[in-house]
Amino acid sequence: MPLPPAPTKRAALLPPEAYDAPARSSHKAARKSEAAGAENPLAERPQAEDFDPRGGGERETAHPVAFQDEAPVAERPQQARKRPAAEPAGRRKPKTTGPTKLFVLDTNVLMHDPMCLFRFEEHDIFLPMIVLEELDGHKKGTTEVARNARQASRSLDALAGAQGADISAGLKLESTGHTEAGGNLFFQTQALANHLPPSLPQGKADNQILGVVQALREQHSPRDVVLVSKDINMRVKARALGLATEDYRNDKTLDDLELMYSGALALPPDFWAKHGKTVESWQSGQTTFYRVTGPIVPSLMINQFVYFEAPGEPSLYARVTEIRGKTAVLRTLKDYGHLKNAVWGVTTRNREQNFAMNLLMDPEVDFVTLTGTAGTGKTLMALAAGLTQVLDDRRYTEIIMTRATVSVGEDIGFLPGTEEEKMGPWMGALDDNLEVLAKTDTGAGEWGRAATNELIRSRIKIKSMNFMRGRTFLNKYVILDEAQNLTPKQMKTLITRAGPGTKIICMGNLAQIDTPYLTEGSSGLTFAVDKFKGWPHSGHITLARGERSRLADFASEVL
Repeated sequence: MPLPPAPTKRAALLPPEAYDAPARSSHKAARKSEAAGAENPLAERPQAEDFDPRGGGERETAHPVAFQDEAPVAERPQQARKRPAAEPAGRRKPKTTGPTKLFVLDTNVLMHDPMCLFRFEEHDIFLPMIVLEELDGHKKGTTEVARNARQASRSLDALAGAQGADISAGLKLESTGHTEAGGNLFFQTQALANHLPPSLPQGKADNQILGVVQALREQHSPRDVVLVSKDINMRVKARALGLATEDYRNDKTLDDLELMYSGALALPPDFWAKHGKTVESWQSGQTTFYRVTGPIVPSLMINQFVYFEAPGEPSLYARVTEIRGKTAVLRTLKDYGHLKNAVWGVTTRNREQNFAMNLLMDPEVDFVTLTGTAGTGKTLMALAAGLTQVLDDRRYTEIIMTRATVSVGEDIGFLPGTEEEKMGPWMGALDDNLEVLAKTDTGAGEWGRAATNELIRSRIKIKSMNFMRGRTFLNKYVILDEAQNLTPKQMKTLITRAGPGTKIICMGNLAQIDTPYLTEGSSGLTFAVDKFKGWPHSGHITLARGERSRLADFASEVL
């Protein structure tokens, strides 16, 4: 009888009993060897994953003759102890940069991101018992925090109920399908000695967590035990006690706002000297196209604006429309700063505003994000472009406007009326900009302007974000104002409402965030800008110069 084909893995992965087995064992013998392998610490995982001569079906053991070209059989068990167990099939091996750490999670981390359990790569996680108590106390209600607490509890229940789960030995974080998590989850199953200073009240939950971190550091020395908390005061107390602590940074899209994608790129002064000989140009109507090659191409993105300004040389303002390998195609822009190209009577006043208007008026761009300080013209341009495309071009059926209802100061309480009436006080920016747009129609007279205002009002619908779940917008022009106050989850909910033919414009000033626990790096607007950059049907521009008034511009700079 012929021998099975030679295995592709080393024989050291086999248990010692496999070397005494016959060439073809019966099913009973195979089951006995599996049982023996289960008692053997060397066989930590099913051997069928490590070695199957036929590539499937019943597992068979190989004849020792197949391994005669390798080390002697007597040395194999020692080699097997040194080799790590094989990784499960289909799992991406985490990037290990050193010894794994033990992270102790504060309750606020779980309530901030219920999926945080699976975002620590190969490191282990420890949950004190007081964290589970606090999680249970916050699960009731319809707030975002309560929903996150319930989702975190469901994740913990799924991990504890997985097949073969042993809480005392640690729960495999990858057991529920999250293959990016390679560590274990440990619960506090016994009382830990508390060596905190007597000046700290023992009954407070934060101090109990600090006591757990202190005890774990003593137990697992020299292993790193790190407290992860969103509470700044908690981290300060931990550092004062000499404990390692970190903020939860996985929710931050950017650590530094200066790294944020601006949507525009200034071409270097020597651009034409380096690329001029290889540039191809052609014209289609009133638009000129340039095909460029060279070192500038890898730094470009689709729908990114490029401009060249140098004294004594002609300026270039273009948008990247195509990137193929080492070549990029640039398309010149329409000048909306000229009075003949005015949009609903509005002309752009600076370079960035012209870039933004080209995105707002392009029917191929479905998603536009605009950021900038107060007074840069975000809402005015979005409304003017929307009115032109709804009333004049008939490209969209109506304008839907909404915003995050986060107040700057104290809440004034419940507002009376319908949904649109309740949203009225939040839409003061809409009224102000409509007043500006109504003044641009100077030849219609007072009655004509009144009729125009009624027509505009009939095509603008004001909606609340609280009732957006499950809706679908068809051929709508959606304006989302004050988007910097949204979380990434809320931003996803709103953007996914878009149906066929719908365009969404998100605007905001990242320097004016009023939502608690939200920063420039973790804002939903920053999240959307970073995720959509380079997509052929989206665009972003950071507006740089304010055009509201000299007072507003000076206040934005010095206050």
